[in-house]
Amino acid sequence: MLYLKTLIIVVQLLSAFGVIGLVLLQHGKGADMGAAFGSGASGSLFGATGSANFLSRTTAVLAAVFFISTLTLTYLGSYKPAASAGLLGGAAVTAPAAHPAVGTSASAAASAPVASSGPGSDVPK
Repeated sequence: MLYLKTLIIVVQLLSAFGVIGLVLLQHGKGADMGAAFGSGASGSLFGATGSANFLSRTTAVLAAVFFISTLTLTYLGSYKPAASAGLLGGAAVTAPAAHPAVGTSASAAASAPVASSGPGSDVPK
């Protein structure tokens, strides 16, 4: 489980840095006016609007990967495994027997009624 969380954290970090880098590479809305006056955008590798479409689509894909990895990490972080039985394997642990009162025999203490420990048990009836 630890390796899975580590892998998802690495994917999340890489997608976050990718989104940051791609957002910084993209041109704003005002950059289109410069292309109209011959700034050379039409001679780029992707064409006049090809780079904008490529960068925006890649940014959207990386943002989706970031979102999915964040949700997956949230789900894995809230997962609580069931408590294990430990070394006893689910055996019930019993409390030790109460010691008989001082000055009485063990048989008298065993036959004496057990007082309840609820509220009002010390009030005489």
